[in-house]
Parts: sequence; C-alpha cells; structure tokens
Amino acid sequence: MRKLIKVLYLVNIPSPYRVSFFNELGKLCDLTVLFERKTSTERETSWLDYNFNHFKGVFLCGIKSGANQALCVEVLSYLSNKKYDHIVVGGYSTPTGALAITWLKIRNIPFILNVDGGMIGMNEHKIKYEIKKHFISSASAWLSTGKVSSAYLEHYGARKRDVFVYPFSSVSQNDLLKGVVGNDEKRKLRSALGMKGARTVISVGRFIQGKGFDVLLKACAYVDKSVSFYIIGGQPTQELLELKKTLFLDNVYFLNHKPKEELLNYYRTADLFVLPTRKDIWGLVVNEALANGLPVITTDKCVAGLELVTDYQNGFIVPVDDIRALATRINEVIGNEKLLMAMSSNSLNKAADYTIEKMATETLRILMTREKGRYGE
Repeated sequence: MRKLIKVLYLVNIPSPYRVSFFNELGKLCDLTVLFERKTSTERETSWLDYNFNHFKGVFLCGIKSGANQALCVEVLSYLSNKKYDHIVVGGYSTPTGALAITWLKIRNIPFILNVDGGMIGMNEHKIKYEIKKHFISSASAWLSTGKVSSAYLEHYGARKRDVFVYPFSSVSQNDLLKGVVGNDEKRKLRSALGMKGARTVISVGRFIQGKGFDVLLKACAYVDKSVSFYIIGGQPTQELLELKKTLFLDNVYFLNHKPKEELLNYYRTADLFVLPTRKDIWGLVVNEALANGLPVITTDKCVAGLELVTDYQNGFIVPVDDIRALATRINEVIGNEKLLMAMSSNSLNKAADYTIEKMATETLRILMTREKGRYGE
C-alpha cells in the first residue's frame, strides 16, 4: 500500500468551504491544517465549521489582529520539510502568513503559496507593489484559481512554469442540481416562501459598499415592476433603504442572512442571479448560483465571473458601476425564455467542473506530480 503524502496547510479561520475542502483532501493524504484564529468578528460563530473529520486541525495561539487574523509565533515550530512533503501557505497578507513566508525563505524551505483569487490593481503604489512582490515571489510554486489569478501572481514575481491551476469552489457534488428547475416548480417554491413577482432575480452578499447593491437598485428602475429582486445579506444600509424609497422600488426586498439549506430554496426559486460587485478576488456565490442552474450577471471586477461566466452562454459580464449596462443585460435575460433556459443548462454544466471533490483531487494531483520540495523541473 502506497504511503500517503504528508501535507501542511496554513490558513486564517475555519471557513465552511475551506473545511469542506480540507475534509475531502484529507481523505487523499495525511493532512494537517493550522488556523490562525478560531473565530472572526465579521462572522457569527454558527457560520464557521469545526467538523474536522478527515484532517488534523490545529488552532494556533497568538495575538489577534483585525477581524480574522493573528500573529502566531507558534507557527514556526511546524514549518519543517522534514515533517511534511509539502507546506502550503494560504495567504501572504496576514501577520502569521507573512511570518511563515519570511521564516521559510530564510531557512530555504520550499513552500507553495495558495491564493483563492486575485486581480492586478491599477495605479498601485510602488512600495505596496514591492511588498506584495517580496512575499509572493518567495514561494517555490503557486496554486491559482485560473487565468486572472495566474496573471496576478506572475505580475508579482511568480514563475509561470510553477503556477498550477485548480478548480476553486464551495459547492460539493451533492449540491449540484440534477437539472434546471422548471417554471411551475419555481412558482410553487415562491408561493411557499411568500415571494412575489412573475420573474425573480436574487443577489447574495454582505450589505457593504463594495458589493455594489446601490448600482443594482438604480438598475432596477429600468426593469419592469413585474420582476422582483431579492437581496440576501443581513440588514440593509440606510443608503439602500433611501434608494429603494426614492426610486419607488416596491419590487425590491431585503432579506437577512439565510442558513445554507434555506438559501438553496431561494436560489431555486430564482430566474437570474446578479452580483454587481465593485471588487471580489473570487466570489463563491457565483459558484453557488451556477450550481443551482442560474444565469449569472456580474462585473468585470469579479474574478469568479471572469473565470466562469461567458457572455450569451451562461450569463453576462458588465462593466463595474455601469447602471445602464446592468439593466440592459437583466432585461435581455429575463425577457427571453429560450436564452434563459439555455443559459441555465450551461450554468449547471460549468458548475459540474467546479466542485469541492474536483478541487481536492486536482490539488492532490498537482502535489503528487511534484517531487518533494522541487517544482517546475
């Protein structure tokens, strides 16, 4: 029987999608995961996942920093290539991540830098660029979520031959719909949830300026009032409430956070998913929408959209902050039953390539094809 390779991961908090991935990867290798923090001030404890079923999870001791980071000197005791075949650092921007990278570089220990996404910024200050380049280029290899993130890594010094792409997702195989939900079934689900509208558009995300929900509300003014918009993400800001009132948007509804199972019902009632984000280094809600057979409209500042959405196939990419373009694309999808159904089917096909199971098997394949501590050779 072949001996399992030993892998060490370093991340900040036990996010549900990370823990699901680690449980899958842990079935395939001897996996230890170091967490900087047990909780986050940005998330309710119930959102986090502590079910470490197939890997060893370790909560490091340290000094808390920001919402979900910490400085954990204890991490240094784990960083040895004599203990592990591969060391994967899941980020360079946390104090512990930066400390780990610095230590590994000084001691000449090979490691892999894993990013969940990334996009080259415009007009970046030279000092900020040099800091990012220092940490990113220190790795021996890089795990990337796609072409946009790969370009980002290479911009900061990653060697193209040592950048390996994996399918990033928060969706398991069991989460994928078997087929597109029909209109009759959607109407039944809407009725059960007390939802209104001949057609339904949903969006999911925290009510913060960066998510661009103000743009979505302004676009709603150019969409027929028979279409209902449900925005799920907590308590709306005063700005959004004022916009709804000023624009007479009686067809817009704000909903609080929903548990995963309940949120799935909202995805399945919808005809279209919209994420008007001003910047998302990935955007896992795009994966979730595709897995529920929804066409997706998002912006050119959403990395998940750029990787997973193709115009006229399974949605549209619109320029960030472009109200008219967003409204035009919403109307185009909602008003064309044939296009909507084709996009819905294509969304399911795309989502099937981006599951947690495939994320784990591809990550292991990348690790297994690299000799211990040697990459790109």
